[in-house]
Amino acid sequence: VQLVESGGGLVQAGDSLRLSCAASGLAFTSSTLAMAWFRQAPGKGREFLAAINWRAGNTFYADSMKGRFTISKDNAKNTVYLQMNSLNPEGTAIYYCAVNANYVSRRADYWGQGTQVTVSS
Repeated sequence: VQLVESGGGLVQAGDSLRLSCAASGLAFTSSTLAMAWFRQAPGKGREFLAAINWRAGNTFYADSMKGRFTISKDNAKNTVYLQMNSLNPEGTAIYYCAVNANYVSRRADYWGQGTQVTVSS
């Protein structure tokens, strides 16, 4: 299994950014396969952001992300996205995609290497 995140970078407060996670080696036909995004800010624990069921497309968000972040997928490209709008400096973190993650325990079957997002004020 390989998860490769991309799309991070340095942005200003109020900007938008779209992260991508290209996946390979997964059982994409499984009805239970789900992809998620987490982030980890400096000195803090890993925070759940959003998840999507790969087959059904159902989405689930952390309450604090609703309305600003959108998770989506492209089945043909085996890629999951995270559209982030109205970023603020508190969004500075390493963003990770994950497979079959538990948003309470913050454990997952697989993790990507992460992509750095830095939001300047």
